[in-house]
Amino acid sequence: MTGWSIRIYLLCDELLWAVRLNLLWIAFTLLGGVLLGIGPATVAAYAVARRHAMGESFHVRSAFAAVYRREFARGSLLVLPLLAAGVVLAGDYLYFTASGAAALRLTTYAALVALVVVAAYLLPMYAHYDLRPLACLPKASLFALTRPAASVLLLFCLAAAVVAVSSFPILALTVAVGGWIQLNTWLCLRFFAENEARLHPKGTI
Repeated sequence: MTGWSIRIYLLCDELLWAVRLNLLWIAFTLLGGVLLGIGPATVAAYAVARRHAMGESFHVRSAFAAVYRREFARGSLLVLPLLAAGVVLAGDYLYFTASGAAALRLTTYAALVALVVVAAYLLPMYAHYDLRPLACLPKASLFALTRPAASVLLLFCLAAAVVAVSSFPILALTVAVGGWIQLNTWLCLRFFAENEARLHPKGTI
């Protein structure tokens, strides 16, 4: 196989993986009645995305189901407060936009962006490290503050995904969530590795 054919094959393989991850996330979210299912389904998706990004071979459906059952309570504790905060901030943003309160609108928008960035670190961090859900929030917040370039990159990737879904809504049901989770995980694993290498250089104890 030529170099280009290998790249195309790998791209198609990753696209199919994102579709599978997307469908599993939707199915297990619905299995929990949406509200109770979205937390553990999201945590499970990030857990298998991490294993995939690290090159592991495993049975995806059984691995997803195992994490879903194990993290049913903790997944909700981790994800539902983020969703609730996001819904409140989005509602406030729309209200302040309609009322013409520019200062409050900008403040709410900044808070919403900060929440998105922290969540983009928090979920891969929980999948990668052995941390309690409540312990992840301050660590993810600190990471977001100390890595501004990485945070901007994550925001750019998420914005591109949102634009794509807005233009082609079918992507939301087929690949958007799975693709974002895998890309988010892949990027954050590299950010975490770079941070660990900076904190613990080779040759030091």
